[in-house]
Amino acid sequence: MNNFILIFFFLALGLILQHIKQFPTHIYKVLNKIVIYFCLPAITLYHIPKIKWSNELLFPIASGWISFIMAFVLFHFLGKRLGWSNKLIGCLILTAGLSNSSFLGYPIIEALFGKKGLETAILVDQPGTFVVVSTLGVFVAAFYSKGSPDALSIFKKIILFPPFITFVVSCFLNISQYDLDINLQAILLKIGSLVTPLALLSVGLQLTFDRRSQHWRFLRLGLFFRLILTPFVILVLYVFVFRQHTQAIKITIMEMAMAPMITGAILASTYGLKPKLCSMMIGFGIPISFVTLAIWYFIVSFIYL
Repeated sequence: MNNFILIFFFLALGLILQHIKQFPTHIYKVLNKIVIYFCLPAITLYHIPKIKWSNELLFPIASGWISFIMAFVLFHFLGKRLGWSNKLIGCLILTAGLSNSSFLGYPIIEALFGKKGLETAILVDQPGTFVVVSTLGVFVAAFYSKGSPDALSIFKKIILFPPFITFVVSCFLNISQYDLDINLQAILLKIGSLVTPLALLSVGLQLTFDRRSQHWRFLRLGLFFRLILTPFVILVLYVFVFRQHTQAIKITIMEMAMAPMITGAILASTYGLKPKLCSMMIGFGIPISFVTLAIWYFIVSFIYL
């Protein structure tokens, strides 16, 4: 419940600060950099070394990759066919292709499935959606922000992306079965906990409600893909094609039905990929997702009866 209160508090705070003339609203750019360069690496260093790997983990982990690749194929094809700008295509891929599997996902999954369900939620999030945004996400952001930068430039952006660097380090720690000092872990956890308030404040500072905006139809398309199409495809693929009927699969479907990933929107905004649409995807996607998540929970419960 506290997490849900925080969501609306920081979104509302950002909206309020927009109307205070003395407040530098462009500070959202600084907030974005703090999230990317400090908070996200801290989360990675804390969680990845603790993951215990097995073949059964592939389905939860793969879901985030499948979702992002689907978004890339669909929006790139539609965008080129309909004459969309590269920045619009990149924005939709990054916001609709990634689910909010951590800040929204963790508390909702814990509420519905208990603490045991968090084990699957972390798998969907850390080696899944989080690694996707740190690798393919950076590629998409770099590619669509400048049209067609050379391969070396994109490669440099990926390997120099702080969350990716810490992911590689964390993987080595995991392989060597070495975890960081408990005091350092506590510091990392505190730094990582700043992701949500800072990111949501940034979103609130950029969120607008212009009825004449051309973004509304793209907002509807992006949210349809994120909240309805993606979980439907994962359900059909995992349950009816691969015939997986475990609790982990049910949790994975629910994670794929979450609102757009805040980090993906922050990354897109940082690269100048339609920042207003990015904010709308988060600002409207989160409250709408509470309704669609209830529907998806009913569906997966019915299927597993």
